[in-house]
Amino acid sequence: MIQGDELTVKRARALRREMSLPEVLLWQRLKLRPRGFKFRKQHPAAPFVFDFYCHELRLILEVDGAAHDMGDRPERDMARDAHFRAKGFRILRIPASVVLRDPDEAAEAIATYCEEARSTA
Repeated sequence: MIQGDELTVKRARALRREMSLPEVLLWQRLKLRPRGFKFRKQHPAAPFVFDFYCHELRLILEVDGAAHDMGDRPERDMARDAHFRAKGFRILRIPASVVLRDPDEAAEAIATYCEEARSTA
């Protein structure tokens, strides 16, 4: 399993207490293990913290708010995603606006993605 160093673990713990509204809404659904998939919230992977992580599928799930469209953030996200894809991880990014509009539908879409990923693994 991918882990974080001590500093990243501390940051992940803080982020768990300060989750954004879209993250909270999505977590309320993901913690129920949709279709049997277990997710962790704010999972440390030094020097990063994943919003959500499914170990079974090596799936990194990120909820992207408006900040992800600003400044150099898109390039940083692309570089980070490329780094983890090269290590065999899957990355799924969901806009925060989609989660806010219908969190149940967002969770259902994630569960469907997971089933498809499991069948191709």
